[in-house]
Amino acid sequence: MPALRVAADQRHLERTDGTPFFWLADTAWELFHALDREEAGHYLRTRAEQGFNVIQAVALAEFDGLRRPNANGQVPFDGCDPLRPVEAYWAHVDAIVAQANALGLVIGFLPTWGDKWHAKWGNGPEIFTPENARAYGAWLGRRYREADLVWILGGDRPFEAPRHFAINDAMAAGVREGDGGSHLITLHPCGGQHSADHVHDRAWLDFNMVQSGHAELYTANWAMLAKDWARQPAKPILDGEPCYEDHPVRRRTEQGWFDEREVRRACWWALCSGALGHTYGCHGIWGFYDPARRPRNADPRTPWQPSLHLPGANQMRHARALFAAHPGQQPDQQLIAGEAGIGLDHVQACRSPDRRWAVLYIASGRPVAVAVERLAGTRLRAAWYDPRTGASQTLGSIARQGFPLFTPPSQGDGCDWALVLDAED
Repeated sequence: MPALRVAADQRHLERTDGTPFFWLADTAWELFHALDREEAGHYLRTRAEQGFNVIQAVALAEFDGLRRPNANGQVPFDGCDPLRPVEAYWAHVDAIVAQANALGLVIGFLPTWGDKWHAKWGNGPEIFTPENARAYGAWLGRRYREADLVWILGGDRPFEAPRHFAINDAMAAGVREGDGGSHLITLHPCGGQHSADHVHDRAWLDFNMVQSGHAELYTANWAMLAKDWARQPAKPILDGEPCYEDHPVRRRTEQGWFDEREVRRACWWALCSGALGHTYGCHGIWGFYDPARRPRNADPRTPWQPSLHLPGANQMRHARALFAAHPGQQPDQQLIAGEAGIGLDHVQACRSPDRRWAVLYIASGRPVAVAVERLAGTRLRAAWYDPRTGASQTLGSIARQGFPLFTPPSQGDGCDWALVLDAED
């Protein structure tokens, strides 16, 4: 495939042949560590069939990924030394990357989880210095120079000392040296944080990522993304780790579990905030929970194989389909004539740069008045788009004047709708 690059608008991604690239990722952090090649093939084929095109995975996994062997009984390094790779381990990573690429899947490739450079929590151990981080990055860059991937630095740990910045800067310099600058680079921050809070000014950071996380039912990722949209210089934005389907709310099982409603809201709020795409996650998938094996993550309740087919995972494709037909979106809350609302009632709006179409995501199905005069054309074609099914209900042609009130077909929690307005002339 042609390489990925930042588009000229500095807000989206595209292939080097100019083809727009809509990022629809799954969070598979333990993929290289937990699964054998047959299992990985089943996982990758399923996600490709469901419309995903990016898989986020970690070379040095969180759950004792340096000392706990992978599915083939191998560890990544001899003596936890990043300059002494064990070839059999990396041949397994090579094979999975190749499987993914053959299916049209890009790997969102984390060189390491963050506890290997800042063991504030987790198994660690800390093994990286600025010197060996650069050497390891260059080695990875050379090894995967021809792969279809995006580098994701960081790994869910805070930047609390100059050393933490130095290690990540060095690793970025290393992968750039090794792959000749042929891949994009971003950074995966801690929960509730922004990559831009740490490294927005770095020349190596091609696009920003937030982690809206696994706390509240109505986490306002739209507000986090709005903050990053306003930063200068402009860079594309992404919610790279929102709430996971089948994950305990606030990490407490007594609080209930996130389901397809929450993962849909996170996705559509992000896209209508101008995100370059979206990352889905599932609690049974990221650690690849198997009851026959020791769990890697806390409180999984559904094994990874049936988790592949949870409703939210199958509904992500509908967001990709709509925005593939309406590329280049930018946020425009002034399309909402009235209060945008908070929590479940929040409405997020976006439009094309030429104002010839708009999408308003209405999470609760409440009536919304729209300032249609902000759009182009004499008349607009209106339709309701169902994020659950991808089906459209045409409303017909309306004049581009005044503040028409649109009432979705259903209301309440789980009754989310996207109002799509297209200029007819």
